[in-house]
Amino acid sequence: MINDKLHEECGVFGIWSSNTNNISYSIYLGLMALQHRGQESAGMALCDTNGPFGNVCHHKEMGLVSEVFDNETLAKLNGNIGIGHVRYSTTGFSSVENAQPLVLNYLKGTLALAHNGNIINCEEIRNELQSIGAIFRGTTDSEAIAYYIAKERAHTESIEEAVINTMAKIKGGYALLIMSPRKMIAVRDPHGLKPLCLGKIDDTYVLASESCALDAVGAEFVRDIEPGEILTISKDGLHSEYYKSDKKAHCIFEYIYFARLDSYMDGINVYDARINGGRALAKRYPVEADLVAGVPDSGITAAVGYSKESGIPFGIVFHKNSYVGRTFIKPTQEERESAVHTKLNVIAPVVKGKRIVLIDDSIVRGTTIANLIKMLKKAGAKEVHVRISSPPFLYPCYYGTDVPDNSQLIASSHSTEEIRKHIGADSLGYMSIEDLHEMTGDLPICKACFDNKYPVE
Repeated sequence: MINDKLHEECGVFGIWSSNTNNISYSIYLGLMALQHRGQESAGMALCDTNGPFGNVCHHKEMGLVSEVFDNETLAKLNGNIGIGHVRYSTTGFSSVENAQPLVLNYLKGTLALAHNGNIINCEEIRNELQSIGAIFRGTTDSEAIAYYIAKERAHTESIEEAVINTMAKIKGGYALLIMSPRKMIAVRDPHGLKPLCLGKIDDTYVLASESCALDAVGAEFVRDIEPGEILTISKDGLHSEYYKSDKKAHCIFEYIYFARLDSYMDGINVYDARINGGRALAKRYPVEADLVAGVPDSGITAAVGYSKESGIPFGIVFHKNSYVGRTFIKPTQEERESAVHTKLNVIAPVVKGKRIVLIDDSIVRGTTIANLIKMLKKAGAKEVHVRISSPPFLYPCYYGTDVPDNSQLIASSHSTEEIRKHIGADSLGYMSIEDLHEMTGDLPICKACFDNKYPVE
């Protein structure tokens, strides 16, 4: 599958309730709110903490949340604690074997795990586990994590101790929700690369990749899970332990592209971050123009910020057909280009005779933005000036964001001027690395895909 946009990550969601066994619908709502983070597969696993050990019920399939679950399926999923997952495959094939949550029966009972992120030493871990007899059903790093926890739990006093031992072994970015028959555990990697937060409704606790999923079930945001934190929820309440966290590095692309506009992450509102990113672009790359527009949907908020700062009016220049599938699933270049036209169409009267500033969040290969510029000029736009609310992609990401290798990154082999000519823009300006702080303030961020400085080697 080839795409000119970054692929989503994954989303995790969990509920601990002490007084109800009817939480499957709430997990469904939480996963619906996180659907933007992954559309390949969805699943959930639930357990009754008052029932016998090992009484986990689960269901997962390929497809969107609304395709995987219906009322009949949800009615069969009973329990007062549960975890859910939406997946985009950053490692492993796109198959039901790799869908999550993963549910394991092992020496100490039952373990369910949902994972967002990517482990960079997965092969080493899989080889170690296979050498002592482990048999893998799928191809994901998530399965390796689950098996390693199970291995460690066989000779530790608690699941928390097994998790700490596993954190000492695995390297990369991850947010984990782990469910045992009596506990739920939330884990965030020591650098805070992947987001995870805690909410509450009365005596019910909710965990989610983004705060927008807390809103979906009526939960009040409590706080972000801290980098390196292992938060256990049980009948005894909340308990936290911490794995060493030397250097924090939150993924900048949560604020540029991945997260929903209504989410808060590590104290920063995503909408405000993107507005500020657009403002920074306007300061760095001003231009005389008649209209500022964004590529739906991810470029629109930055375009509003650019408009506010520059004083150039903001306008909608594309109609988006929301019922068309994602363009990257089309197998041939011709079909992908056709899908772009089907998904986005220019509103000709808005652009005719106008000088347009067109804002997008990124350029990966350059094919999509080139098609859009061609469409705008065909509809009568006099000039199209492109502004990108991220720096040029020069290096791959190893932590769960599907930035491809250098051979597929146009900026790694072309200058900005060469890219401008390639896409047919009248001018081109990228967000400066120095301006990223305008979006995230003092928050320490990972920007390795721009500057080659990886927090985990």
